[in-house]
Amino acid sequence: MSALWSVGAGLLLLVLWVRHRGLEAVLVHHRWLFVCLFLLPLSILFDIYYQLRAWAVWRLHSAPRQHAQRVRHIQEQVREWKKEGSKRYMCTGRPGWLTVSLRVGKYKKTHKNIMINLMDVLEVDSERQVVRVEPLVSMGQLTAYLNPMGWTIPVVPELDDLTVGGLIMGTGIESSSHIYGLFQHTCVAYELVLADGSLVRCSPTENSDLFYAVPWSCGTLGFLVAAEIKMIPAKKYVKIHYKPVRGLQKICEKFTEESKKKENSFVEGLMYSLDEAVIMTGVLTDEAEQSKINRIGNYYKPWFFKHVEKYLKADRTGVEYIPSRHYYHRHTRSIFWELQDIIPFGNNPVFRYLFGWMVPPKISLLKLTQGEAIRKLYEQHHVVQDMLVPMKSLEKSIQTFHVDLNVYPIWLCPFILPNNPGMVHPKGNETELYVDIGAYGEPKSKQFEARASMRQMEKFVRSVHGFQMLYADCYMTREEFWDMFDGSLYHKLREQMNCKDAFPEVYDKICKAARH
Repeated sequence: MSALWSVGAGLLLLVLWVRHRGLEAVLVHHRWLFVCLFLLPLSILFDIYYQLRAWAVWRLHSAPRQHAQRVRHIQEQVREWKKEGSKRYMCTGRPGWLTVSLRVGKYKKTHKNIMINLMDVLEVDSERQVVRVEPLVSMGQLTAYLNPMGWTIPVVPELDDLTVGGLIMGTGIESSSHIYGLFQHTCVAYELVLADGSLVRCSPTENSDLFYAVPWSCGTLGFLVAAEIKMIPAKKYVKIHYKPVRGLQKICEKFTEESKKKENSFVEGLMYSLDEAVIMTGVLTDEAEQSKINRIGNYYKPWFFKHVEKYLKADRTGVEYIPSRHYYHRHTRSIFWELQDIIPFGNNPVFRYLFGWMVPPKISLLKLTQGEAIRKLYEQHHVVQDMLVPMKSLEKSIQTFHVDLNVYPIWLCPFILPNNPGMVHPKGNETELYVDIGAYGEPKSKQFEARASMRQMEKFVRSVHGFQMLYADCYMTREEFWDMFDGSLYHKLREQMNCKDAFPEVYDKICKAARH
């Protein structure tokens, strides 16, 4: 009974303190309190629900049977929209706060919401080495499904909650992308419901224009209802080599050198300052030295970026064997390094051992509960940006990031960009090596001003023939946007398929004015 009295007294003091400080002040300046007490437990309940649902679907083998029925329901909704006079644009009915992007689209309130409840793995074709999935299948769900069968997909973007649909309609990348390209380049077919309610399959040999136009289109050509993705054999471990490098020129040289080596299954760099980085290379293997196995995904383990930093501080190289699934989702627990700004003590050993099993909070729940004050604070004092630039411009790009943002760590991830049709391809006629430079956190640059600084960054990226990931804040004008991206095939198909009255243009969904 004394324990209950203590808990009750503690809760009463907490309520009085919140009332004294004001709820908004607490949510802004002590957000960790709200996250730890409410969002972490709620995130666990979310995970339990979706895991039980996925298990039930798998046991009952119900996904393939129900898929056709669900697609017909989507078609019926589109035809109903046509009967109503096609007065509003259409968009998916998935709430904006459920997406992984930092902002919520305003258009959800004004467009016709088409409900798309497609979140299951449909088929694993071992002979063709292809997995067929619905668009709301997440990376965590997919790797958990495939790995026990001995399969994985070539590009597994890090965060568990990233969905197949988001990675196709937007984009996705992983440290294996220097071999396989972006997520879209590992897909062999898409199935879409178009503006007239018809169901169409597209691939490099069937409706090929549509196949190449879908990536980066953000749902403005049709509704994705299924995708076929290449599979590769899975192995138990990733053998990781950690190499600290100092000096910006040496960092760029070493990173470029390793990115060109096809014998590296994975290449990744973390920059901790302008002239300090750790370059990591990995190979898939079934054998491991037991003393060097590091199950980095266990809840009590240090956050991955902090673990990597130890090699830099000790100025030593290292080799470890990380279980494959732990490696694929190595940045999930700390949401790269974003969680340190939300729960400053989150990497403390005591917190990890006691509460690490509840981490991370769902990004969707963080968005849902952020409130206007936090939203404005993040908009002015926080950046989440991925810029894709040619590898030959890496050094100049990092210097630009440092001057305009000064955010560390910086994530470096190489990828090959083939000269395929579509919105994103190299300037020349050949496949080119690019790099994703990811900046996530609070800018330390004294001259940082959100709009002006990001417009300066966007101008630089356009000047080197790079691209901005579309989940992030985009301050470009429409003309600047189409200077960055190739809209020739996209606009041609919008005209041919009567999309102009059915879906907004991609720019109108991703520009800063369209999100809050």
